[in-house]
Amino acid sequence: MSVPAAESAEGYPVASVAQRFVRARQAASTLPAFPGPLPQDLATAYLVQDAAIDLWPDTVVGWKVGRVPPEHEGPLKANRIFGPVFSKTLWHVAPGEVTPFPVFEGGFAAVEAEYVLRLAHDAPADKLVWTPEEAAGLIASMHIGMEPAGSPLASINVIGPLAVVSDFGNNAGLMVGQEIPDWRSLPLDTLRCETVIAGEVVGQGGAFVLPGGPLQSLRLLAQNAAARGRPLRKGMYICTGAAAGIHDIVVGQEGAVRFAGFGEIACRAYRATVVET
Repeated sequence: MSVPAAESAEGYPVASVAQRFVRARQAASTLPAFPGPLPQDLATAYLVQDAAIDLWPDTVVGWKVGRVPPEHEGPLKANRIFGPVFSKTLWHVAPGEVTPFPVFEGGFAAVEAEYVLRLAHDAPADKLVWTPEEAAGLIASMHIGMEPAGSPLASINVIGPLAVVSDFGNNAGLMVGQEIPDWRSLPLDTLRCETVIAGEVVGQGGAFVLPGGPLQSLRLLAQNAAARGRPLRKGMYICTGAAAGIHDIVVGQEGAVRFAGFGEIACRAYRATVVET
């Protein structure tokens, strides 16, 4: 495995941290602790993520957006964080299907109900500031979705957003389901959903849960991606944030996300295996 040329950011071992996350994911193994010093800011954490993206043997076909917990918003000066979705872990799900997905046994695994946006246009590579209205102009359609969150690092969410960003945003894929027709005319508080694990409802919410809703998530993502030299592209899928909480799942369990009036997506967790390179 080659190591990116940029070895450090002001002394931080960007490449080696990225490489250790990538190796753990490829080996379907776990990490007992963050694999190096924790980045001190989001800029450094995104350098780790970018280095890992360059090492990963797949193509970015979308992005996940996550909320920064309120206690971290002030210190980090951010309320959203971002991570890549790769082509081999993008599932298009038909009604009634149960989609199997891999989890890191002994690591972190969860499911999240998501409102997913499919992009109709490329974002200008040099546009660094966006309004919600401009972001809305990028969208072709909205879909119901599920994000399987996952990391070899079991404590990733406990450590916090800097760890989450460093490891692909704690993402392990994206399931895209049915389109939500005429979504632009629907008030956010009418877009409601719930998460079910092992037959029990474990979380409820909707598109209104994250401040500003899906358009604010897309706006901030467009700015972040352009600043990193990875502008958004036509056809990408964007999962806009956990709409009914983040809920743990283990090998052998089934889960589902249900969207009032628009269908559901069901999944089954299985033990991850070695990723072919």
